[in-house]
Amino acid sequence: HPFKTEVTDDQFLFLGPAGSLRLPNVLMPPLMSNHGNYIVSLGNVCRWLATHAEALGVEIYPGFAATELLYNGQGAVIGVATGDMGIEKNGEPGPAYTRGMELLGKYVLIGEGVRGSLAKQLIARFDLQKDREPQKFGIGLKELWQVKPEHHKQGLVQHSFGWPLGMKTGGGSFLYHLEDNMVAVGFVVHLNYKNPYLYPFEEFQRFKTHPAIRDTFEGGKRLSYGARAITEGGYQSVPKLSFPGGALIGCSAGFVNVPRIKGSHNAVLSGMLAADKIAEAIAHGRANDEPVEIENTWRATEIGTDLKRVRNVKPLWSKLGTALGVALGGLDMWTNQLFGLSVFGTLKHGKTDAASLEPAAKHKPIAYPRPDGVLTFDRLS
Repeated sequence: HPFKTEVTDDQFLFLGPAGSLRLPNVLMPPLMSNHGNYIVSLGNVCRWLATHAEALGVEIYPGFAATELLYNGQGAVIGVATGDMGIEKNGEPGPAYTRGMELLGKYVLIGEGVRGSLAKQLIARFDLQKDREPQKFGIGLKELWQVKPEHHKQGLVQHSFGWPLGMKTGGGSFLYHLEDNMVAVGFVVHLNYKNPYLYPFEEFQRFKTHPAIRDTFEGGKRLSYGARAITEGGYQSVPKLSFPGGALIGCSAGFVNVPRIKGSHNAVLSGMLAADKIAEAIAHGRANDEPVEIENTWRATEIGTDLKRVRNVKPLWSKLGTALGVALGGLDMWTNQLFGLSVFGTLKHGKTDAASLEPAAKHKPIAYPRPDGVLTFDRLS
């Protein structure tokens, strides 16, 4: 298995423009602790799990994307179709054209990640977001570095919030020290920020120049990089999971624990829950109906427990800003952990991220420094 590096040190930092403050671990809610966890590449985990799945007879098609939902005469989902291959630049079939395949099943589980195209169609078609809070999102940027041995601390997990983001803009970061002098660094910006001059990629680059961060990468080499969307609505924004013919799982459902910046554990658990319920349905001779058991039971599982304890962190942060919002969010996690309740009840998000953005006239451009020392201003001016 790929789990080689156990967490040996857990640090939480609040960053200011020129310095940092380490928050005592004893003040952090127990659910924020990473001790007992492993730092590992999710890509390696997926490849490892794939070998075991294939050994059990599971067919995996990593080179194909599902681009279309298939329905029966009653409107239930019965499968998906893959995209056509060999399409030329002009949109016409080329000499290597191959028609997409129809893949049919007794049930269809959609786990295509955040804002997946098929999941969005299903949510709209079956009104799965009805009576739920608006889904909230973040953008996460990540890089993998090979650093100098003297800058590497295998097993160190470091989370931070604060600078370069303002006190009214949510977000945070992580540094995970893996094996072989490798460090994964990530930066998340909540997409309900107000200033249209803010660019998450540029904020990430500024973050790496902070005195508490930059020494790690001095003399190192960036190996890879990428970005992805993150669901942040949590417990109150999870859509109805089941629909005629299948269910949503993983980040298509929005199971990310926002303060921990982790969702893989709940994605796996949601797949296990769906597999159990679907297997029971098929054993009873059912097919292509709505597996309501998945929707009716997830809140009573570890997924529901995990998300319910942190359900108010995001709305408190959004409404009150970083300083007060994070402090009250931490207190709320403590009361949920110790007593199973919250003095706030279950707070609402209220509006979409897009509705939070303000006109450019209300804000000043941000001067982002470039590697050559030249300042570059926003792309709107």
